[in-house]
Amino acid sequence: MEAPRNAQQRKTDTLARLTSDVDAWIATADADGNAYLLPLSFFWDGADVIISTPRSSVTGRNLSRGGRVRVGVGQLRDVTVIDGTPEPVEDEQTMDAYAAKHSWDPRRESGDYAWFRIIPDRVQAWREVNELAGRTLMRDGKWLA
Repeated sequence: MEAPRNAQQRKTDTLARLTSDVDAWIATADADGNAYLLPLSFFWDGADVIISTPRSSVTGRNLSRGGRVRVGVGQLRDVTVIDGTPEPVEDEQTMDAYAAKHSWDPRRESGDYAWFRIIPDRVQAWREVNELAGRTLMRDGKWLA
């Protein structure tokens, strides 16, 4: 087991992962609290997680309600978990950046895709049990390190 990272190193590693990784697990819930988990591609714009999904999909409907969302990025022993709130994305510049990262543009698909910005209010990152104690890097939308 590697030695635990300090908070600043964890933040640096987390931001690097959010910039370079392309896929995440997105967890939402419907109005009755039924959980739904789905892998989606994402784009980190430096502050928020940007995703696109068919508007009529379970995830699209859940996100359109504006409820809570959880994003998981990474692997079992090197994970980042983001809790936040979604809001619609309407600016073309953000959509262009997403499309450039993924070499795929949902606007060119035949279906009706919705775009969402997940605004983080809590970010946690850890590799092993020895990093659990300091895993919270953001609380109430403010970086702690």
